[in-house]
Amino acid sequence: MSYTIGVDLGGTNIAAGLVDTEGHIVRKGSVPTRPERGGDAIMEDMAALCRRLCNEAGVALADVASVGVASPGTILYDEGAVERSDNLGFYRFPIVAKLRALLPGMTVYLENDANAAAWAEAVAGAAKGTRHSVMITLGTGLGGGVILDGRIYTGHNGAAAELGHVLLKRGGRLCPCGRRGCFEAYCSATGLIRSTEAMLEECRRLHYGTLMTEEVERYGRVNARVAFNAMKRGDAFAKRVVDTYREDLADGIIDLINIFQPEVLSVGGGICNEREHLLTPEILQKIDREQFTRDAEKKTVIRIAELGNDAGIIGAAMLGKTL
Repeated sequence: MSYTIGVDLGGTNIAAGLVDTEGHIVRKGSVPTRPERGGDAIMEDMAALCRRLCNEAGVALADVASVGVASPGTILYDEGAVERSDNLGFYRFPIVAKLRALLPGMTVYLENDANAAAWAEAVAGAAKGTRHSVMITLGTGLGGGVILDGRIYTGHNGAAAELGHVLLKRGGRLCPCGRRGCFEAYCSATGLIRSTEAMLEECRRLHYGTLMTEEVERYGRVNARVAFNAMKRGDAFAKRVVDTYREDLADGIIDLINIFQPEVLSVGGGICNEREHLLTPEILQKIDREQFTRDAEKKTVIRIAELGNDAGIIGAAMLGKTL
């Protein structure tokens, strides 16, 4: 059997997996990134991790067809380089050439991490069997990827599909990108935390009791679970936070459907663990009712992403695959 290796390069960890032809992870491991050491040290650890996985699985490196790397940042595809990634300290860093030198004879692919996750869902996850799909990831930021006609859409400069930076509310919250009112500013985990904090402050100011306070004490901080947990316990103020969050998420999804008309739009990231509490029947009805193609015979299916934290590994490993 032929294998591939997928590497999910993050600011905290380098995670990698030996993957079979069906997109199943055979062996997985990780090492700390420690970006302060510089790019060359990161690449050496990456190559060593690839060799270690093969050794642990009893697979010869010669039986590995390719290594794919999913990295944050804009990708310079012609150069096989990351144009810039502040968390990694990369600037026009030639990942492909560096890894080829450390793993002689190996075919190496490079892709943006959000695009790789979307590719994973298209190849082996929630959008398997389709040629047109979109994935959004509700994490610290709001990432995404677009698959058009069986290919990752990157735009002319490698920077396409920044789905978190479509405008949701003109003049709204300041987004890390510098614009106000972005989808990310409201529907990322960070955005949900900001909304939760604002409601907690209102409750304190007006001397209203809320179960969100107990949830904050439980976790020791405000996180993206606080409002959902308190809502499930019947808290009316938490319900207001979650209801607004879901409505904003639906508005963003409707915009993406209207632009791309994918067969499947999958929702990933930590918040998607709320599942039926996130994509409620009412929210799905809103999406169905307000999208431009509400009366079309063929419509987008909304699904929870299936591959979780493994999406980056699997997507990177399957970069040489075609749909």
